[in-house]
Amino acid sequence: MEQDRSAAGDYPETFAERVYAGVIGKIIGVYLGRPFEQWSHERIVAELGEVRGYVNERLGAPLIVADDDITGTFTFFRALTDRGCPRDLSPAQIGETWLNYIVESRTILWWGGIGLSTAHTAWCSLASGIAAPESGSAARNGTLVSEQIGAQIFIDAWGLANPGDPERAADFARRAASVSHDGLAVHGAQVVAAMVASAFVERDVDGIVSAALAQIPRDSLIRKLADNIAAWHAEDPADWRRTFGKIRETYGYDRYGGGCHIVPNHALIHLALRHSAGIFHEAQTIVNTAGWDTDCNAGNVGCILGVAGGLDGLAGGPDWRGPVADRMLLPTAEGGAAITDAAREAVSIVNAGRSLRGLAPVSPKEGARFHFSFPGSMQGFQAENPEALHLGNNGGGLLCRVMSPGVAVRAFTPTFSPKDALGNGTYGMCACPTLHPGQQVRALWKSAPGNAGPLRIQLLAQTFDADLGIATIGGPEIVLQPGEEKPLSWTMPHTGGFPVAAIGFEMHGNASGDAVMLGFLDWKGAPTTSLMPSKSGNVWAHAWVRAVEGCTAYDNNTTITVHHSRPGGVMIQGSRDWRDYEFRARVEVRLAESFGLAIRAQGLRRHYSLRLDPSGSARLVRCADGETILAEAPCEWIVQRPREFALSAQGDCIRASIDGQPLLEARDTLLGGGAAGFLLDRGGIVVKSAAVEAPP
Repeated sequence: MEQDRSAAGDYPETFAERVYAGVIGKIIGVYLGRPFEQWSHERIVAELGEVRGYVNERLGAPLIVADDDITGTFTFFRALTDRGCPRDLSPAQIGETWLNYIVESRTILWWGGIGLSTAHTAWCSLASGIAAPESGSAARNGTLVSEQIGAQIFIDAWGLANPGDPERAADFARRAASVSHDGLAVHGAQVVAAMVASAFVERDVDGIVSAALAQIPRDSLIRKLADNIAAWHAEDPADWRRTFGKIRETYGYDRYGGGCHIVPNHALIHLALRHSAGIFHEAQTIVNTAGWDTDCNAGNVGCILGVAGGLDGLAGGPDWRGPVADRMLLPTAEGGAAITDAAREAVSIVNAGRSLRGLAPVSPKEGARFHFSFPGSMQGFQAENPEALHLGNNGGGLLCRVMSPGVAVRAFTPTFSPKDALGNGTYGMCACPTLHPGQQVRALWKSAPGNAGPLRIQLLAQTFDADLGIATIGGPEIVLQPGEEKPLSWTMPHTGGFPVAAIGFEMHGNASGDAVMLGFLDWKGAPTTSLMPSKSGNVWAHAWVRAVEGCTAYDNNTTITVHHSRPGGVMIQGSRDWRDYEFRARVEVRLAESFGLAIRAQGLRRHYSLRLDPSGSARLVRCADGETILAEAPCEWIVQRPREFALSAQGDCIRASIDGQPLLEARDTLLGGGAAGFLLDRGGIVVKSAAVEAPP
């Protein structure tokens, strides 16, 4: 058996690329299986035939969607990265991460009801103060509820962060799975995470599966299931349908009930791995044509074989990567991280894995948002007209080749929710723009030496308008002589309150084949901009994470009313790269048990805040795994009269003022950056103005 084992502290360069391949494999599988999720095998065969490529267009469905398999996988993993990657991360801390990132009834989970949706059931327990692992235990929720599929579908990142170490991957998976599940569901999650981890060092399916099964009890039904499928496969390796028939007879949905049980679906993962001999596109055909929970099973299989075969293993079948272009949507309470891509998420996981091994993080191209460091990575960039502009990547940058000389060609990557995702959908889209007015975009361009003449490059941005149409804003331009390299920067102009939807470029070439390389594209730091609505239309509301019961603009969209009848109302906008800034707001408190401004917010329960309540005190509070009062002072509680509030962060210094008078100051380093907004407990407020500025 061929192996590639490494010392505990080592992290070969190939691991990083294969983490990226695992992320790509995961999202390909989900996007492929999502349009016909829970169809029967018979219906799939009758309407689609063998599934050998994306079928979303045939079914009138978008390809890139917000989905629980993707969002849960890469969001719940932040339990580790938010805390500095401790090896002793607890189930209770992972449960707290659920509460921080999940917006009730809107994001990540299938909100199917207590006792029907396992994850919804667990979230309700967490929200009521019942910590993990009790929140997911069979003792509390019953075996049927606790042994559904959810733990398995959220688990791949724990394997990606522990390459070559299935034992530790399974241990992390046990802790993560126990937040919502128990028993066989936890065993299945451990096996999937361990298969992902072992796929870095094992090169055949037998090795991958054996290393993973060793992590769960010998008497687990999951092990018996896997052994049976291995034996059935050995009887006729060429006929996966025969094995599938035996799976349906022995482990089918008629035997394992509930919403979507772990056992039948885990069996299909082994079916696809065995009968595909580890070939990515054959495994996707098998697992998707078989049916049941297609997006979940295809996502797990895709991650395992993405790691095992690397990027080369994704080739040889349909064009899996081109239509996806790395794009991912992660709608959570941290709206600034919702518009992302496979390369960005892969680097985060790579650095978590390195931290667990005591190694320094990597920072491709000094941490540029778009670094294009993985071969074939597009990071969301797509040409408006692919026949006129060909985009590629050899690992050094985004290669842009003109195919129609004398014609302006354009490409963009999204910075905000796509138009068709602005509605809530099955798994609600909850996002903030990643690019705002006042931020400086930087890019590095290099013209190919063999170009026929100079090339003109112009930066562009797209915004939504009042009718959700697209308006284009032109930025600065440069002219590149053959072989010349130049930087290009642009301070994003004000947009009239409309969100920036995409960033991109336009280029003009002289001859077919003329090419330039985009080495990187980046922006950092907080903007200088108003966060109030545009003068017309309601797209502004989608730019906020709104974990409140009501949020409405009136007075010609110059004022916002917010109300929430329970504790815990949160409304924020911004990104984690907003570090040093001041958030200023003119607010009238109509009625509230407490009200506050938040800065450096990284979700619902991680932020700094200025809090006021009728007790007559003001507090600077750090919220992260509980609340810590950093400073406190007397402050009159005034309602039904607008007041000027300001809360700023600069380095480790947090300052607050009211009506222009300094009030509180404290120092803290835990939260390095995040969004700005409002906190509200049982009350209503009227926001007259809200803006982000440079700190005083």
